[in-house]
Amino acid sequence: MTRHSAALDAARHAEPVMESLLEDSIWERMRETALAVARREPMLARRLQQLILPHAEPAAMLAAVLARRLASDDLPEPALRDLMQSVLEEDATALHRATADLAAVKDRDPACPDHLHVILNLKGYQALQVHRVAHALWRESRTELAFALANQASAAFAVDIHPAARIGEGVMLDHGTGIVIGETTVIEDNVSLLQNVTLGGTGKEHGDRHPKIRSGVMIGAGAKILGNIEVGTMSKVAAGSVVLRPVPPHCTVAGVPARVVRRHREDSCPSQEMDQTI
Repeated sequence: MTRHSAALDAARHAEPVMESLLEDSIWERMRETALAVARREPMLARRLQQLILPHAEPAAMLAAVLARRLASDDLPEPALRDLMQSVLEEDATALHRATADLAAVKDRDPACPDHLHVILNLKGYQALQVHRVAHALWRESRTELAFALANQASAAFAVDIHPAARIGEGVMLDHGTGIVIGETTVIEDNVSLLQNVTLGGTGKEHGDRHPKIRSGVMIGAGAKILGNIEVGTMSKVAAGSVVLRPVPPHCTVAGVPARVVRRHREDSCPSQEMDQTI
């Protein structure tokens, strides 16, 4: 093995280690923030002592928060918490993506003070993590339970995501309210959606019938993207637009029906810039 190939091999092995350390630090900082808030705000101390501070592992923290939000008489909190924790512990991808989503929201939302605020207060984030659990159950053919969690999340958060939808990491559902994501939707990594976005079908057709949202895309508030069409990488869909045809990469579309109104530089990433202007 040459010196160059040995260095590349070492770098490849180092990347997962560094990524894991970064993820651990996010959850550790969250617990530190929770401890400080509990001391500063007695009204919130009990909540934090139940949902965040007793748990050493990220899966347990996240499961506790989600179970508290979804619990009902016929879906009791302890059972939900145990179910979600077991799914998150067994599905490393779901937990990794949940952590990437945490980082994405903190980085992109100027109103977000810290990761603790994301997990406790932002229902777009919470709804997406319930979906990650429901999707893991769906892939295990536990479809009835997956549907039950998706329905409960829709009632609790006003966010409707079919459990079969495939959603990558670093995704932000900003505000969350009114977002609808259909069964055969694919959302790649590092995508941002604002409130009242619909990723839907065009009627009663069956099969692959929902949009494919490529990496780096931002979809503005109230936009509707209908049918098995692609929104190309690093593109932007302006607020209120209705998209019925494929969107090329690196552009902005706007209008009803939407059309290309601007071309971007290839190094522009709308999902991270979160620029709402056309």
